Amino acid sequence: MTEDVVSVSAPARLHLGFLDPGGRSGRRFGGIGLALAEPATRLSIRRAPEDRADGAEAGRALAHLNAMRRHLGLGDRRYALTFSETIPPHAGLGSGTQLALAVATGLRAIEGLAPDPAGDAALLGRGNRSGLGAAFVSAGGVAVDGGKGPTEAPPPIIARLPFPEAWRVLLVLDPRTEGFHGEDELKAFASLPPFAEIDTALICRLVLLEALPALAEEDIAGFGAAIATIQQMVGSHFAPAQGGIFTSPAVSRICGMLAAAGAHGIGQSSWGPTGFAFAPSQEEADRLSRTVAEAVAEAGLTLRVVAGRNAGSRIERSPLRRIAGTG
Repeated sequence: MTEDVVSVSAPARLHLGFLDPGGRSGRRFGGIGLALAEPATRLSIRRAPEDRADGAEAGRALAHLNAMRRHLGLGDRRYALTFSETIPPHAGLGSGTQLALAVATGLRAIEGLAPDPAGDAALLGRGNRSGLGAAFVSAGGVAVDGGKGPTEAPPPIIARLPFPEAWRVLLVLDPRTEGFHGEDELKAFASLPPFAEIDTALICRLVLLEALPALAEEDIAGFGAAIATIQQMVGSHFAPAQGGIFTSPAVSRICGMLAAAGAHGIGQSSWGPTGFAFAPSQEEADRLSRTVAEAVAEAGLTLRVVAGRNAGSRIERSPLRRIAGTG
């Protein structure tokens, strides 16, 4: 006996900076981000006698499944969710959005329904401050969203470019620290002073006239300089809430060492604690990794070298053979 199984791989993302955290332009936040080849949320979904999910994210996954089932009018159909990998939660890598949209994407696929990542993100309460997570379900690369408007829809994507295949991203992860999320995130935003309009203008210029052109020309020095400046500006704005430009002092130290060793575009993704840097090749990324390896180990951190991802979520359907009568 066979049954269909749908597998979904949803990419993590780096949030490289907000354009307008204060919303003085009328569209709040706006942002630039990058889809990553790793880590990812990978799940499989199949029909089952009753709903079930495994792993630490089971509760949230089943809540998203219930909301999507009601929205799609699927009645009493039940499903089993199996996770082979999840993006580290509250690390600044978009884990919550990718979990929600992986469940929604898998459910739509197994029922033969058209994808709707933007609509599903709004339904599941994602994309309130960034449209990048939903955008990377459909396609990868580096994307810019145009800020949250007056509707519930996620911010629109207004630019997208491929990330050079040779370039690498160095991720500095602190498993002992979490970035702000949920109510704490809302309180943190509320505690911040107004973001200067002149700073928004400068960040928009840095994105439009420096970061994106440098990316198109595969100029990592120009791209990195623009991203590092944006990160310094946005990080300074968030510093009163998160205790500094970086949430994790240990990550901040390693990122400083990477910058001194020649890495490009130093920064922190979202509220962190994950820090990042860019290298023009795997060879250079490996060299940079070796220069900080001892300090990373002493601090109890993890450093990963990953590629960018120029494609959206991967969806595969396959028959699963099982013995009749088993769940």
